[in-house]
Amino acid sequence: MATYNVLVFGASYGSLLAAKLLGAGHGVTLVCRASTAQLINAEGIRVRMPPSSVGDLVEIDSRRLPGRLRAVTPDEIDAADHHLIVLAMQEPQYRAPELRDALRDVARKRIPCMSIMNMPPLPYLARVPELPMGPLRAAYTDCTVWEDFEPGHMTLCSPDPQAFRPANEKPNVLEVRLATNFKTARFASDKHNAMLACLESDIEAARFPIGDVEMALPVKLKVHDSLFVPFAKWSMLLAGNYRCVHECGTRSIAAAIHDDPATARTVYEWVGEVCRALGANAADLVPFDKYAAAASALTTPSSAARALSSGAIDIERVDRLVQIVAATQGMRLGELDRTVGLIDAWLASNREKQPTSTDRADRGFIQRQSTVRALASL
Repeated sequence: MATYNVLVFGASYGSLLAAKLLGAGHGVTLVCRASTAQLINAEGIRVRMPPSSVGDLVEIDSRRLPGRLRAVTPDEIDAADHHLIVLAMQEPQYRAPELRDALRDVARKRIPCMSIMNMPPLPYLARVPELPMGPLRAAYTDCTVWEDFEPGHMTLCSPDPQAFRPANEKPNVLEVRLATNFKTARFASDKHNAMLACLESDIEAARFPIGDVEMALPVKLKVHDSLFVPFAKWSMLLAGNYRCVHECGTRSIAAAIHDDPATARTVYEWVGEVCRALGANAADLVPFDKYAAAASALTTPSSAARALSSGAIDIERVDRLVQIVAATQGMRLGELDRTVGLIDAWLASNREKQPTSTDRADRGFIQRQSTVRALASL
């Protein structure tokens, strides 16, 4: 069996895929802040998930898995030691100088990258035939982060599993509340696709030591031929996650779907039409009713909504990205425009609360604060 070394940017959500890779015998390096790296190197990671679609949670302890785990800070990365890079942080975080430099090194070394961000990296979108790149740049916090990447070396994996760091737990603990699969598109290269196929097979075959037994656990890696399979997440995000945001508060994903299911369905299916205009077919997408049933279990606000209510001045803007993509296809939806406007207003309000240049050196201060937030969330 081939053994791969995988570098994962982000030790929060990234721990889920890391645990599955470790269980399959592969090596994983998690990129995180110094205190978290020290903790993970001493105690490993813990991932709690249901053993099937229902049931009590079981805990994966990385110290009992065959793969080798280590954690590093951004300045300790040696990208050349790895066969695959996984992007598991949120898009705005990569503009932090330490992370930008590390990502530039990855791009220039032409190491294949698989993004499990909600926001698809620009180089991946460049693989979609006849999709104009220029207008899309406005949806990114800093589109220059992606300039050195070769599109053929970038693929996108839909982050369908839902997971979070439990309150009052150490930062090496992750809990899965929706144990669905990671669905990735292929690379442009047969060599890189052979690696994906190997990882898919190894994760499928892996068994995890839970107590005194070895068991198969959900959350697999599924490789698809179509570029558009990861775009199925767009409908979920626009109908659910981003509609958690209200003028004066937030609501759960379940409420965003089920408080007004007719509007949620309209948004969901319209985004599907946008994907079909790009070239997707029905088999690439997920029916609304299937998603709505799963969303019933998502009883907290989305990470985007929580970030806004906590004062974030930048979040991933998949809402704006889809709005712009739709415009390139001559499509528009009033409910999406309303959502984009709401999020714009939240961000503007949050930015107004930031210290001004009369308080302290504005740009330098905000940049330093952005760096601190990025590293703190790794």
